[in-house]
Amino acid sequence: MNEIEAFNQALFLKINANAATPVWEINAAIFIAEYLIYLMPLILLYMWLWGDQARRNLAIKACLVAMIALGANQLIGLAWQHPRPFVIGLGHDYLQHAPDSSFPSDHATVFAGITLTLLFARARRLGSVTLLLGTCVAWARVFLGIHFPLDMLGAVVVASVVWTGVSPVWHRGGAMCTQLAERLYRKVMARPIAMGWTRR
Repeated sequence: MNEIEAFNQALFLKINANAATPVWEINAAIFIAEYLIYLMPLILLYMWLWGDQARRNLAIKACLVAMIALGANQLIGLAWQHPRPFVIGLGHDYLQHAPDSSFPSDHATVFAGITLTLLFARARRLGSVTLLLGTCVAWARVFLGIHFPLDMLGAVVVASVVWTGVSPVWHRGGAMCTQLAERLYRKVMARPIAMGWTRR
């Protein structure tokens, strides 16, 4: 365990920004770390509003995987508190964050859960986009000093385990859930649908 932690910290120090890092690079990383996550609900909303039933089914499944994985993260954090780099005085911190457990990364978990769901369903274009976004966010949050590299790997592992557990259940009951969601959507969004703004 000590060897793994030593490797984790050494890799962190190689990625982490320092006093010589240009301000524009730090500002760009802050934007990536804080705001790219908001593209994920927009992508899922796009899949729902303008996608067919298969895409809508996939959007709900991706959201479910991400949410359950986030719940798993909370349980892991309660069972094992891993301090963030700035809590132990390691490296440089360029982004304010609560001193809660760093492992696994919630941001990376959301990206990993959605990306895995898209890629395994052969939605390669959207999956590639979310993979690229997630990689950028993972790098930025280590670069800014609020996460360790293995926090990101842990997020992928958690998301993979959750995806593996959800998939067989969703295979049996996902279509029914999607149909129920579509009925509610068609009632609530009847006017925009009638005007052709969104797909029925």
